[in-house]
Amino acid sequence: MFRRFLLLFVSIVIISACSSSEETATIATDNFDRSALLVNIADNIIIPAYEDFSNKMSALKTAGEIFTTTPNQTNLNTLRASWFVAYKTWQQIEVFNIGKAEEIQFSFYMNIYPLTVKDVEDNIANGSYDLNSVNNQDAQGFPALDYLLYGVADTDATILEKYTSAANKENYKKYITAVLNQMNTLTASVTKDFKAQRNTFVNNTSNTLTGSVNELINDYIFYFEKRVRAGKFGIPAGIFSSNPLPEKVEGFYKNDISKELSLQALTAVKNLFEGKYYATATTGVSFKAYLIKLNRADIATSISSQFEAAEAEINKLNNSFSIQINLDNTAMTKSYDELQKAVVLLKVDMLQTFNVSVDYVDADGD
Repeated sequence: MFRRFLLLFVSIVIISACSSSEETATIATDNFDRSALLVNIADNIIIPAYEDFSNKMSALKTAGEIFTTTPNQTNLNTLRASWFVAYKTWQQIEVFNIGKAEEIQFSFYMNIYPLTVKDVEDNIANGSYDLNSVNNQDAQGFPALDYLLYGVADTDATILEKYTSAANKENYKKYITAVLNQMNTLTASVTKDFKAQRNTFVNNTSNTLTGSVNELINDYIFYFEKRVRAGKFGIPAGIFSSNPLPEKVEGFYKNDISKELSLQALTAVKNLFEGKYYATATTGVSFKAYLIKLNRADIATSISSQFEAAEAEINKLNNSFSIQINLDNTAMTKSYDELQKAVVLLKVDMLQTFNVSVDYVDADGD
C-alpha cells in the first residue's frame, strides 16, 4: 500500500511539474483582437514608414553622389538638408526592431552615437575597411555623416577643402559613398523582408513570448526606455555617470538638432501607442485600444497624458542638447524624469494589464 501511495505521489508531482512548465510557455489569453492590432501596425504604420524612409535614403544617396562628384557649397548644402530629412524620418522607424532589423542589428549600423572619430579617420586614411564589421558600427550611419558634413573642420570653406584639395580627398569622398551605400543596402533589405514576412507577422497572434504582439510591445518599451529616455537624455545628462557627458548627444556636430530628433522619436512612440497611421491623422486599433478593451482606460489616459507632459518639458530645452547641458543640465534631467514616468506606466502598468512579461534585462539601475 505504501508503494501505491508513493507511486501516486510521484505521479502527482510529475503532472504538477508538467503543468507548471506548460504555464510558463503559454501565457493566459484574452478576447482582444490581436490580429486587427497587428494588421493596423503593419499596413498603416510600419510599411508606410519603411517606404518613406527608403525614399528619403534614396534621395540622400543621390545627393551624396552629386556632392562627391562636384564638391561645392551648393551641393554640400543640399546633401546636409537631405541628411537631416532622412535623419528625422529614421526616428520614426528605429522603434521597429523586429524581423530583419533585429537580425542584422539595423539600428547599430545606422545610428550609434557618440561616433568614434578615430575609427572614421583611420578608415579614411587606410582607404580599406569593412562596414559590415561590428567593429565599425560606431564609425558609420547618420553620426558618421554628421561628422563628415559638419565636424571634419571648423568652417564650411575648410570642410570643402577636405573634399577638393586635401591630399586624401578621394578617400574622404569614397567614405561618404561607402557609408551611404551601406545605409541604403541595409534599408532595402529590412524593408523588403518585412513586406515579405507581413503575413507571418500579423498571423502570429498567440499570447506567448514569441507572439508578434508580445515581441513588438517589448521592443517598443525597450526602445523608449533605452534609446529615447536613456540614450537621448539620461546618458548625456549624466544620469548614469558621475558627470554630464554633453559630447554624447545625438547630432553632436551639427549641434542644433538634438531636440528635434528627440521630439520626432517621441512622436513615433506616441503614434504607435495611439495606433496612428503613418503621416496622417487617422487612427486604428492600438495598444491604447487594447487597454480600454480590458477596462483600463485609466492607464491608457495616464500614458497619453504622460507623453504630453514629457513633450512639453522637452520643448523647453535648447535646440542643442550639448549647449543645454552646459548651460542648465537640470532642465535635461527634468525631461528625463518625465520620460521615466512614462516608462513605469508602460513597463509596469500596461504590461501587467496585457499579461506580458518583460523579455530584456535592465542594466542602468532604474
